[in-house]
Amino acid sequence: MSLGLVAPLLAQAQPVSGLYIAGGGGATWLQDADLTPRSGLALAGAGTGSASFNTGYTVVGSLGWGYGNGFRAEIEGNYHRNDVDEVSGFGALPRPLSSSGHHRSYAAMANLFYDFIIPDAPVIPYLGAGLGYGWTNYETVRVRGANGTALEIIGTEGRFAYQGIAGLAVPIAASPGLSLTAEYRYFGTLEPSLATTYISAATGTRRISTETQVNTHSVLLGLRYAFNAPRPVAPVAVAPAPAAAPAPARTYLVFFDFDRADLTDRARQIIAEAAQAVTTTGTTRIEVAGHADRSGTPQYNQRLSQRRAEAVAAELSRRGIARSQMSIQAFGESRPLVPTADGVREPQNRRVEIVLR
Repeated sequence: MSLGLVAPLLAQAQPVSGLYIAGGGGATWLQDADLTPRSGLALAGAGTGSASFNTGYTVVGSLGWGYGNGFRAEIEGNYHRNDVDEVSGFGALPRPLSSSGHHRSYAAMANLFYDFIIPDAPVIPYLGAGLGYGWTNYETVRVRGANGTALEIIGTEGRFAYQGIAGLAVPIAASPGLSLTAEYRYFGTLEPSLATTYISAATGTRRISTETQVNTHSVLLGLRYAFNAPRPVAPVAVAPAPAAAPAPARTYLVFFDFDRADLTDRARQIIAEAAQAVTTTGTTRIEVAGHADRSGTPQYNQRLSQRRAEAVAAELSRRGIARSQMSIQAFGESRPLVPTADGVREPQNRRVEIVLR
């Protein structure tokens, strides 16, 4: 699919503000783990072993809060599973005949992220790190040697957990607040110690403790939904002109300081003149239209122009003009009085137009 076809589907990058939920899943690779006897029977001459694993899967789910400045904090639950490929080593287990079992881990994490907001970019890169508590489970991990010696590890133990995350979010224009995500994650815990059964002709059945490691690498695809994402403002329908020639419209311009929606003394004076003209001319329709310059994102400027229009309408109401007479609209940066490049602060574009018809 060409970029020209994809571009309309993507929304402009903006920081997450407020509550969001996220989830995802994908492939996970568990690094080979050393298996070291730590307590119980000392395996004479056995030394340590190691376990290798097949590619597995992981799923994550999280609930978070965006602070509107690129930072996000969240709580997360995750689950990893990998099947055992082979258990080897242990001098007492020569020429292993078979290996089987599963490795599972699940954790509760607290994460902190930073989103890198790039103006006009269709994607948001982000980095994150997390701390929490994770449980490691060896589900019937068995190895059998050619001499009848066998080892079986079955157990679960919790340890301090940590992770690092790098990802990309792609906002979807058709559904404000929804983003596709792609992530790489490294997840690990402090070394758990698991219950182990050791069987040999020389010693019989013994119970020991085996220490291992958890180091996983995952690639995930997911979705994130922010509940407070700004919605596009629906265009306000303009009533058709009557058949008779309309009376000349009167326009009053109210200007605002940069990134402000409060009224200055001069602004109140202009609004007072417009209110007086309504009563003396018999005006039946009043249009109040808010505008912004091109400094900032289009979404932010849309909201700013709406606040400016509402501030002027409130002042007109205070001066005796019924809100039922007003048509209140917000155009953001889309209708500049003075055309400028993106990002330029232009005082004449920071305005509300009061049109008496």
